[in-house]
Amino acid sequence: MAKELSEMSLEELWQLFPIILKEHNPEYSSWYLEEKECLVHIVGKNNIARINHIGSTSVKGLIAKPTVDILLEVNNDCEVEALKEKLSNSGWILMSFSNDPEPTMVFNKGYTKYGFAEKVFHLHLRYFNDWNELYFRDYLRLNKEVADEYGRLKMFLKDKYEHNRDGYTEAKTEFIMKYTKAAREEFGDKYKGEKV
Repeated sequence: MAKELSEMSLEELWQLFPIILKEHNPEYSSWYLEEKECLVHIVGKNNIARINHIGSTSVKGLIAKPTVDILLEVNNDCEVEALKEKLSNSGWILMSFSNDPEPTMVFNKGYTKYGFAEKVFHLHLRYFNDWNELYFRDYLRLNKEVADEYGRLKMFLKDKYEHNRDGYTEAKTEFIMKYTKAAREEFGDKYKGEKV
């Protein structure tokens, strides 16, 4: 009988959920839109400042882990503890929580004790701000050669870090920050005050 996820060590979780990269699936955008509707219902439209599909699955043609990343930004007066409970009661599993300098929560959906489900999501819940992920996404969407370079980097790192998610993420950081900086120079303060 398989252990529950909550009973597994980090090493066991990394073995069960290795780094898998796949060609872009055109269905990712519809997965995002369906999940976005559910999130608006759970969280409440009045609490949401902005919601976006981020990460590699949001960039057409980019090789990616088959996980749809969603950045959900809530208004600063929103009660995040209540939201945490609502999301947990709706099938989202809290993966990490940080309060430095402000609340940041990462939830997942589609992780089972037997491995990945057909649809997998990561939800990044934060207060409304000028987040790097939005700039990096837009830069990759507009610069296919940089997106292709990013895809090659991920393929190179996949075997080395197949069972080490933190190492995989860390190894991509320099590339991501380089092009996030370029994006901020090109786009200015595009996301500073734009609520959608």
